[in-house]
Amino acid sequence: MNEHQHGIRLERAAAMLRIGMGLVFVIGGLSKLSQLLGPAQAHDAMVAQYLGGLGYINAPFQQYLFFEGSPLSPSVFLTLLSSFELVSGIALLVGLFVRPLALFYGFLLWTFVVSLPTHTVPGGAQGIATYTSPAIFIQIRDIALSGMMFVLFNLGAGARSLDQRLFPHVVAVRWEPLGVLLRVSLGIVFIVAGFFGGFAHIATFGATPWLLAPIGLALIFGGPKVVRAGGVAAIAVFVWFVAHKLNLSMSVIANLNGFKREFALAAAAAVLVLYGGGESFTLRDLLRRAGSYRGRRSIEA
Repeated sequence: MNEHQHGIRLERAAAMLRIGMGLVFVIGGLSKLSQLLGPAQAHDAMVAQYLGGLGYINAPFQQYLFFEGSPLSPSVFLTLLSSFELVSGIALLVGLFVRPLALFYGFLLWTFVVSLPTHTVPGGAQGIATYTSPAIFIQIRDIALSGMMFVLFNLGAGARSLDQRLFPHVVAVRWEPLGVLLRVSLGIVFIVAGFFGGFAHIATFGATPWLLAPIGLALIFGGPKVVRAGGVAAIAVFVWFVAHKLNLSMSVIANLNGFKREFALAAAAAVLVLYGGGESFTLRDLLRRAGSYRGRRSIEA
């Protein structure tokens, strides 16, 4: 493959990832704003949802954000956050300021892990309903999105983007390490769902755990052909999940919000199907490296 063809592949991969990510934030922003700016009952329910035991902001983060004298109230904070989510999602869709946004979200998504309220003490009494699984497992999809954001940061906005038109530049990028990060980011979602799917609030995409674990292992440790097969299987799982998640009694935005992250995950799977995930850190590569290490140790001895 010549350099020009390689560049076209990377631009297409970037475009697919940024559109998948953009849909996540556009849908999430619209969903929250429709409630925060809607009737008082819906507004109060949204604020209570985020600050309650099954919300997303634990006590230390609430004390940090809403200290006495803080200009932020929970309502203002959530409205600003949701507005930024919507605007940044639109920017990703059209390909504007993609690298800064990808870098920002790559780190921000981890705050959703450490801010989650959890209670994981064995046999401990719970005063209120809250999450009883490790936060890193519950929020594993956000961790995957973080990895995808770092891939997007390196690739740039890609094809048919405003960045490409307004700020044309060429950056030499190797797909091999980015492919590894992308396949691991997607694979860990299926690993956690497969091995810990019986725990509370861990997404299993409506499939049995024994089916999901092999997909995750294939994505992380498989060679190019196995990774492509794993990507196809992942897309099939997402389509199954969306089909069974649809509820005709709910609004369009409420339906989309129920599977918004799957747009980005499916985009990552599609990129892996089309362009593979590299050969580094596959099972064959790890065994080869281990074998060469043992060989060096024998020679040194």
